[in-house]
Amino acid sequence: MLVGLTGVGGGSLMTPLLVLLFGFHPSTAVGTDLLFASATKTVGSGVHGWRGSVDWRIVRRLAMGSVPAALVTLIVMGRAGQPSPAFERGITLTLGLTLICTAIAMLLRKRIVAAAYRRFGPSGPQHRVLETVVLGALLGVLVSISSVGAGAIGVTALLVLYPRLPVSRIVGSDIAHAVPLTLVAGIGHWLIGTVDFGLLAALLIGSVPGIILGSLIGSRAPDGVLQPLLAAVLTLVGVKLLLS
Repeated sequence: MLVGLTGVGGGSLMTPLLVLLFGFHPSTAVGTDLLFASATKTVGSGVHGWRGSVDWRIVRRLAMGSVPAALVTLIVMGRAGQPSPAFERGITLTLGLTLICTAIAMLLRKRIVAAAYRRFGPSGPQHRVLETVVLGALLGVLVSISSVGAGAIGVTALLVLYPRLPVSRIVGSDIAHAVPLTLVAGIGHWLIGTVDFGLLAALLIGSVPGIILGSLIGSRAPDGVLQPLLAAVLTLVGVKLLLS
């Protein structure tokens, strides 16, 4: 429901919960969550596409950067062999730092967008091509390593790049872009051997109905209450991961 409502909450909450609450290895949590995100966001993007709240030009630009970056990242991870304790710890630290950055981006989203609007002026979908491709590449690397970033960080960055677009259209475009990115990254983790399909099935049973409902009522999401609460949870979980 959180993903459908705001585009945020999939990897940023699911992966740390799988690590901290259920005791899965970080690499298994990341790999499983990526395929989970691909399935749920396919449903969510279908609903947003049906409602006309997806800008496919932005989706294409993001994918031009994110898919190649994800493939390169996965190749490097695959050649590194089975995850070592040091690598697992690196994923945990990356996840913790990304969660804290995500929380800050959520809390300061309006200020960031306002500052960018004053600095760069209005920008429609026909502009910011290079910046959008670079953003996609950064998300491709980050999501492949930690499964976090495509939501809050991606949405906030898109709001900075395209301040004239409605938030619902930004969220819909971000969800649609996450489909090819998480699918490619998830398949890569599957080939590496860091996907638990029993866990994946259990997550999908609950998430598919939730994202349909969240996407249908997304325009009514109480951002003023939901986003600070989600940011607080992300900060607590991020700190816990850094200290674990």
